[in-house]
Amino acid sequence: MARINLLPWREELRKKRQLEFGYMAAAGIALTLLLVILTHVIIRGQIGDQIERNELLKREIALLEEKIKEIRELEKTKSSLISRMEVIQQLQTSRPQIVHLFDEIINVLPDGSYLTELAQEGTAVTLKGRAQSNARVSSLMRGIEKSAWLTKPSLTEIASEAASTTGLFIFTLKMEQTSPKAEEKPQ
Repeated sequence: MARINLLPWREELRKKRQLEFGYMAAAGIALTLLLVILTHVIIRGQIGDQIERNELLKREIALLEEKIKEIRELEKTKSSLISRMEVIQQLQTSRPQIVHLFDEIINVLPDGSYLTELAQEGTAVTLKGRAQSNARVSSLMRGIEKSAWLTKPSLTEIASEAASTTGLFIFTLKMEQTSPKAEEKPQ
């Protein structure tokens, strides 16, 4: 006898396929959800790592800025010390110049003249004094021109005293103090 299947096989096949599709869709959704969660965790971890690196860089930058600040302070201290050393060196080299100034003034000051005032500002020297004649003042200026330590004599004032009983002439003379070593270097 022939077997006839009267069961609704098409409907069972459709239900079976719908069930398989549901499983596949659920598996796809679960897999997608798993991938989204996994991606989220990975990205979250990378963000956390980057934040840690950024914090590390900020700390290192702060340390370097402190070191830069210290270096700048040290450079200021260094430049201050160097300027002090230069001043001290200048004082050391110019210390004997005042002795040479007085020595040269004694050597170039002719007999019959004397000084009433001596002023020095930097290398500029101003002499005020009295002389018996104009020739004595001229002799003083020639002596200054020949001197190794004095140069550029300039007579700014010469007059005879008001009370001409002494017969002296009052003079004001300006000049520059130099160092023979300084003159030799440019040549």
